[in-house]
Amino acid sequence: MTEKSAGERRKGLLNGFAAYGMWGLVPLFWPLLKPAGAVEILAHRMVWSLLFVGAALLFIRRWAWLGELLRQPRRLALVTVAAAVITVNWGVYIWSVNSGHVVEASLGYFINPLVTIAIGVLLLKERLRPVQWTAVGVGFAAVVVLTVGYGRPPWISLCLAFSFAVYGLVKKKVDLGGVESLAAETAIQFLPALGYLLWLSGQGDSTFGAEGAGHAALLAATGIVTALPLVCFGAAAIRVPLSTMGLLQYLAPVFQFLLGILYFKEAMPPERWAGFALVWLALMLLTWDALRTARRTARALAGERAKVAAAATGAAAGPVDPSVVANPVVLANPLDAVDAVDAVDAGDSMDAPKVRP
Repeated sequence: MTEKSAGERRKGLLNGFAAYGMWGLVPLFWPLLKPAGAVEILAHRMVWSLLFVGAALLFIRRWAWLGELLRQPRRLALVTVAAAVITVNWGVYIWSVNSGHVVEASLGYFINPLVTIAIGVLLLKERLRPVQWTAVGVGFAAVVVLTVGYGRPPWISLCLAFSFAVYGLVKKKVDLGGVESLAAETAIQFLPALGYLLWLSGQGDSTFGAEGAGHAALLAATGIVTALPLVCFGAAAIRVPLSTMGLLQYLAPVFQFLLGILYFKEAMPPERWAGFALVWLALMLLTWDALRTARRTARALAGERAKVAAAATGAAAGPVDPSVVANPVVLANPLDAVDAVDAVDAGDSMDAPKVRP
């Protein structure tokens, strides 16, 4: 690895830690916005996020994607669906944190990879490896245990996990960059959110300005809190392997969980510990399987590259795959092989998505 690539990798890791660290610590921010209710906070988040990302796009002059999007009604419809789903996700998350359910909210992002895999099987007809099936089964058992422990299904966790999994699926089909996608989604959210804030002000129930300049500034800061981690995530995603990002994503729910039990002092009776332990077991199985598959793919690609090199020097020891000679694969790092798993091991389920509360 060259000094430049090593520096880029370090820069990517720092941005990855920053992104997931901010997402993990965001439960500390939402209570600061009280006495504003969850819906008012959500509306401010939509309005100020658009203003923030709009200013950022104006600064970097990145607008070409907008005209292309407006000329494609199907993609625009998918962006509208994404905006609706993430609205549900944001609203439930803000409400859960400010209502004393931080631990249950963190569970939603722990089980999100399992839900994503389930959606891949049910909707995309993907095939799972045996270990992945085991992980899904363990995750289902965890939900049953937690349902008994809570005396009800963990609906906050399930709502967050399913809404974010659907959001990830829709964004995969839209294929927009992170900042551009946020701009498009918040543009759709903007008018309803602004209309609600104006109506709330007309009713005399708005806290914006009524609670002082500091409170108004905090509400405006929801745009920065939403967009800044996404910028750091984008900087990390292009510099570090997908396998590394897959491990970093667990930082956010871990921080949220620790905040819930250590800072917010939420109860954790034995049955909840048992349910969380099963979830963590399922995630360890998924992570182990993904890393094992990445190593296997890396070895396969390295072998094919060796054959190509041998063929190029006229000293091939065995038959060479013509498709590999025509399209040799060069990887900067063996861990990058996880990006090529689908090409080598067709039919495998999508790996865990990124966590973005």
